[in-house]
Amino acid sequence: MKGLELSKAYFEAYGLPMLREQFPALLPYICAGLTGSGSECFGFDDDISTDHDFEPGFCLFLPGEDTVSRRDAFLLERAYDKLPREFRGFRRDLMGPVGGSRRGVLRTAEYFADKAGTADGRLSLTQWLSTPDYALAEAVNGEIFFDGLGEVTAIRERLSRYPEDIRKKKLAAQLLLMAQSGQYNYMRCVKHGETGAAQLAVTEFVRHGMQAVFLLNNAYMPYYKWSFRAMRTLPRLSLLAELMEYLLTTDNSPDMASDKLDVMEGMAADVIDELQRQGLTQAVCGDLEKHAYSVQDGITDGELRNLHILASE
Repeated sequence: MKGLELSKAYFEAYGLPMLREQFPALLPYICAGLTGSGSECFGFDDDISTDHDFEPGFCLFLPGEDTVSRRDAFLLERAYDKLPREFRGFRRDLMGPVGGSRRGVLRTAEYFADKAGTADGRLSLTQWLSTPDYALAEAVNGEIFFDGLGEVTAIRERLSRYPEDIRKKKLAAQLLLMAQSGQYNYMRCVKHGETGAAQLAVTEFVRHGMQAVFLLNNAYMPYYKWSFRAMRTLPRLSLLAELMEYLLTTDNSPDMASDKLDVMEGMAADVIDELQRQGLTQAVCGDLEKHAYSVQDGITDGELRNLHILASE
């Protein structure tokens, strides 16, 4: 059973009845769901995922102490802790201390401040540029089962995607770094006999290429170990994941290097086609660097446009 399904079933079986019976006055202010860290919050969990930090729990988000007091929050924590420890073959005591508090009673403001650097989902220009993609992905993943106040749902909507100018700024940086690592430096490293450096160039090309693909889908790239899994679900350019795996898992001998460069150039062409389809570039060439600066030129906010092209890195 998938963790998200397990969490929702557990909430409906025990969580919601507990709230209705013991905390009816608080119910209009509580939000319940499963979101945050963990493969189950993305729907990427499998049998292997159950070996750690996997349990039939859920999150209970509360507004500030001016609305729900510290005492009420404590009583709610105790009630949550008393819910059945076992459910459908899983125990509710597997959360490791390294993972921190992922389930149970959480303050909404503290949760989003931790994930996105802001308590209400309103980010400054600097915050949008500096907050990691994976953190934003964790702020909006999973599912909300119940939201009496609507506060959590509203914050998640504010954080659900990058503002268009921010997307362009971050995309321009990824395109430039793709150009430098793949189109320019890879074969130079091979010719120098620096096979290790050549593999680093491949890794950089794949990493920045993957981030570009997520940005072209207006989606956040999750933590690296789930990036390929997530990329295969995207509506645009998802097939590039297979080519990226090829680049990462083959050697950089002279015989292979030429083929790998061709693959990189083909991927660059696919990315450029998508840039043009979305009207993000005015450049007409196969050089990703020129497209990077063209994307940056399309930013409407002058302050953001005039920042260094790698300001988001």
